[in-house]
Amino acid sequence: MYSAFCNLGWISRVQVNHPAVLRRAEQIQTRRTVKKDWQAAWLLKAVTCIDLTTLSGDDTESNIHRLCFKAKNPIRLDLLEKLHMDDAGITTGAVCVYSARVKDTVKALKQSGCNIPVASVATGFPAGQTPVKTRLEEIKLAVEDGAAEIDIVISRNLALTGQWEALYQEIRLCRETCGHAHMKTILGTGELGSLTNVYKASLVAMMAGSDFIKTSTGKESVNATYPVALVMVRAIRDFYWKTGIKAHVNTRTEALLFRIGASTLLGDIERQIYHHVSGRYAAYHDLPMA
Repeated sequence: MYSAFCNLGWISRVQVNHPAVLRRAEQIQTRRTVKKDWQAAWLLKAVTCIDLTTLSGDDTESNIHRLCFKAKNPIRLDLLEKLHMDDAGITTGAVCVYSARVKDTVKALKQSGCNIPVASVATGFPAGQTPVKTRLEEIKLAVEDGAAEIDIVISRNLALTGQWEALYQEIRLCRETCGHAHMKTILGTGELGSLTNVYKASLVAMMAGSDFIKTSTGKESVNATYPVALVMVRAIRDFYWKTGIKAHVNTRTEALLFRIGASTLLGDIERQIYHHVSGRYAAYHDLPMA
């Protein structure tokens, strides 16, 4: 059940200590990573958190079909067999497309016998500079076509001008229009101006009922960074402590959190798995395209 309140007093009191966040982010990056079999296990887990995405003007039914096949078979079968993971049912977390391609994606996944959820970007992605009525209609059509997850973008101007109640009301309307579909709210953190705004926008999005909060569309000049991810995770923690409600974070940075929007990461993971199994790095033609 989604949240239904807006605590403007909490939001108005927030101030993020920028230097402290930067120091903590640097510390996180210097920590030792897992190695060998543990690394392979975590990489396979990361695959299941990826939203395999195509958001191009030249998307067609055929490349949607290819993407869905890759979502169902993200890692080459012979590599999984050598890791004794060929029967683990590893797939990506979702397939993400424009709303106009939802029907094609649902059809392709159904034909493959796979129940991976379809996610659709909506609400004037990526800029969010369309009228609210149009944005809500786009959500409605995507859900009707079979999207199980909706990725909305916020009006960054509302955050930049401190109109937090207006932002809450807008996201709330989107949540209600999503109905049974999960709603992932993209903050566009590279365009929010400060880490304080990132924290406040995270809180507002969760207060309005977002199931996930996402860092960025991938179209901004600056997308996810370690400091941004750290601030968002702490906002999730603080929101949980105050309400008992757990949101999730979807980030385009390293495989750190719960759902990963960076589709290019899948190719990097498969190459690392290939190296773990064979002792050498794969050539471009050794791995199937998404």
